[in-house]
Amino acid sequence: MSSNTRTAYGTSSTFWKRTPTFVPSTIEIVYTGETPSPAETTAKPPAETTSAQPAPRSASPQPTPQPTDKVQEPLTSTSSYDDSSPIAQDEAPTHPLELKFHTLLTAANVDIEELQKQSWKGIPSSQRSTAWCLLMGYFPLNASRRSQTISRKRREYTDWVRQTFSRGEDALDRSLWHQIRIDVPRTTPGSPLFQSPRIQRSLERVLYCWAVRHPASGYVQGINDLLTPFYYVFLSPHLAQPVDSLDDSVMDTVEADSFWCLTKLLDGIQDNYTHAQPGIQRQLIKMKDLVSRIDAPLAAHLDSEGVEFIQFAFRWINCLLMREVSLTSTIRMWDTYLAEPDGFSSFHIYVCAAFLLKWSKQIQQLDFQRTLLLLQKPPTESWTAKDVELLLSEAYMYKCLYHNSPNHYSATQKR
Repeated sequence: MSSNTRTAYGTSSTFWKRTPTFVPSTIEIVYTGETPSPAETTAKPPAETTSAQPAPRSASPQPTPQPTDKVQEPLTSTSSYDDSSPIAQDEAPTHPLELKFHTLLTAANVDIEELQKQSWKGIPSSQRSTAWCLLMGYFPLNASRRSQTISRKRREYTDWVRQTFSRGEDALDRSLWHQIRIDVPRTTPGSPLFQSPRIQRSLERVLYCWAVRHPASGYVQGINDLLTPFYYVFLSPHLAQPVDSLDDSVMDTVEADSFWCLTKLLDGIQDNYTHAQPGIQRQLIKMKDLVSRIDAPLAAHLDSEGVEFIQFAFRWINCLLMREVSLTSTIRMWDTYLAEPDGFSSFHIYVCAAFLLKWSKQIQQLDFQRTLLLLQKPPTESWTAKDVELLLSEAYMYKCLYHNSPNHYSATQKR
């Protein structure tokens, strides 16, 4: 990545104005298809049903089509994101799980450990926007500090945008702006929502403002994918009406909150996007080592066929599997990632390994070319919430089995 792709871009000022579990119980949960909570250490709790929620691209050599998102209806909340209501005032909860989350989220001091425990198994759509902001560390846990803090952060972002775009596009970094303008329309191509010009201009501003404030990495293809889950979750409560009819204040708030949550996310994995992307290189080594320990025949077959992990798993890590599964599945996965320590880095490697192993038997019958065709476009179009939860459960089982193994994960960190 060239350093000269790190500067200011934007649109005109008029545009802005317009717009630690015991393994046996974990194994049992994996094979019954239920999703475990990391805090469950002795027995499997009663199963709680959560509905899958609707809901992003990378520096890979050849982009492939993203699974079409089949669920486009708005989530169930009708709350309004504005400075006077820093936490969404959701509809009165009717389901026991919604009530549990509502109680957690409206406490004077949010119990973050309990929120993480409950979120691991999936967050109700009506409570997700608030829960994500708290889990990301964007919303303060103390309710008395929340409104003032969030109002200040939103104003800060709005001021940045106005300063950046006040002199029009000619004052922006042309290379950076050009790349973002190319990438944004390609983000979640199966979603009509993200083909809206109003949404695309908003995404462009977020990505540009983030890039110019993080010159060590700048903008890298794939960061655009990471933005879309936040944007969708925060915008969904307002989608009872068409996007073009939404008030500017709503769109400004969604945009600001998306910027700050993207910033929080990338702060934890920024070495994935600095020069030469060393974070991804390390994770590829860890993933290969993990797969060789879990499924030696598969690892041997990949090696004999000359299939390198970088040829398929680079994008899995760079885009957090967003091009391999639907936006709906991505959002459900992020519920768990946000509840896991280092969910977007360490835990994601176990998810990638579990994802690869799903096609182990099939891959072992394929040659080099057909293996890459499968792994660069895995057949996940028909995946349901159960498929995602099973994947997360398998990943968690591998974490329990191998995370503290002296010959595996900790060893690779010394390389």
